[in-house]
Amino acid sequence: MPWLQLRVDTDREHAEKIEDALLFAGAVSVTLQDNADQPILEPGLGEVPLWDQTRITGLFDAEVDTAVAEARAASYLCELLPNARWEQLEDKDWEREWMSHYKPIQCAANLWICPSWCEPPQPDAVNLLLDPGLAFGTGTHPTTFLCLQWLAQEELTGKSAIDFGCGSGILGIGALLLGAEHALGTDIDPQALIASRDNAQRNGIDPARFPVFLPEKLPRAAVDLMLANILAGPLVELAPQLVELTRVGGRICLSGILASQAEQVKSAYQQWIDFDEDGHHQGWVRLSGTRAR
Repeated sequence: MPWLQLRVDTDREHAEKIEDALLFAGAVSVTLQDNADQPILEPGLGEVPLWDQTRITGLFDAEVDTAVAEARAASYLCELLPNARWEQLEDKDWEREWMSHYKPIQCAANLWICPSWCEPPQPDAVNLLLDPGLAFGTGTHPTTFLCLQWLAQEELTGKSAIDFGCGSGILGIGALLLGAEHALGTDIDPQALIASRDNAQRNGIDPARFPVFLPEKLPRAAVDLMLANILAGPLVELAPQLVELTRVGGRICLSGILASQAEQVKSAYQQWIDFDEDGHHQGWVRLSGTRAR
């Protein structure tokens, strides 16, 4: 199905109202993008930050009367749309277009993350077959890569694990494929629990070995291995809970941490954890260690 998109370049102050105007004009969806290479890495609790320079794109059916749509948007704003321009969006199979850009990733000598529609490039390695669905975790993000790299170096045979903030289930499933006996997954997003179950099945893992839960339903028994790839703020806030769920002598792996945040996160765990050397990749940090007390 062909589409037209209406693009508007604006600033932070006007972005939200222009978004509403495009929806009022009949846009089936609206996206907001950085228009000046200004990263927003971790918003504060309750914040919905926008870029100083924002590009807003409204998606319209190709049959739309563009003059009428612009007039409706202008009536909502009580002024003409600034810097507005229409573009034809190429008609593609967007699912396959996304799939074409997602390739196998080697995380360690013996560990690959493979899209479920690709042949593993190294069949005799541990190949984690993945389709993230609507959940976070494809292996392409530096934080996920750091955790998988760490897992591949650990002795996991017979161990139990928790994938805290499991997303696609990538870390829990990776631990099981690398030798862990049992893993639990938990996430606040029900879509993540669906994706984790599907990916476990995709990798031939018995559902009993990787049950997934909303946080309030997570069993309280301590495990050998705690995996938490979330964000620095929640890692600090959840420190007592994550430590309690890790047995004394167990291992912990924390990621989703910018280099500038590493000391703050480490200090929240310092009283319980003897830390290893930090892992670094593309400005992100992995903290790992052993629960000593």
